[in-house]
Amino acid sequence: MLRGSFTAKIDEKCRLKIPRDFLTAIEEKHGRELFVTSFDGLCACLYPMSVWVEIEQQLGAQGLVRDPEVDRFFKHTSFYGQAADIDNQGRVLIHQRLREKTGMAGEVDVVGSFDHLEVWNLERLKADLSASPFTDADRRVVAGLLRQASKITIP
Repeated sequence: MLRGSFTAKIDEKCRLKIPRDFLTAIEEKHGRELFVTSFDGLCACLYPMSVWVEIEQQLGAQGLVRDPEVDRFFKHTSFYGQAADIDNQGRVLIHQRLREKTGMAGEVDVVGSFDHLEVWNLERLKADLSASPFTDADRRVVAGLLRQASKITIP
């Protein structure tokens, strides 16, 4: 499980140093291969390759690859995406097309998102959080889903 948020930097060679807690969790469970992509160009998504392959297999096994929405999904993620390896210093290259679209340079925020990482331009993330706050209505929906799933409640 990847959770929490850390500030990091994109270095002069366009590499992201993955925060240690995230790096350890990814390497122990998935190894060093990643698929670095974006769905919408707002942030970069770093998927362990095994997680990404599972997504592809699930969509393919259900015969969904011909659906227009799935086609757009793969078109966007392929356009922005590239396979990448984590180097020996825990860094991963964020390729030029993705850096330019997401506005990534210098300080970024790396956010755990269950099974992958999101890398955000820090100012864009703050603006996104402000524009789309977690509301009481959201809390009720999530609480209802948790009750349905396992009788867990959140405050």
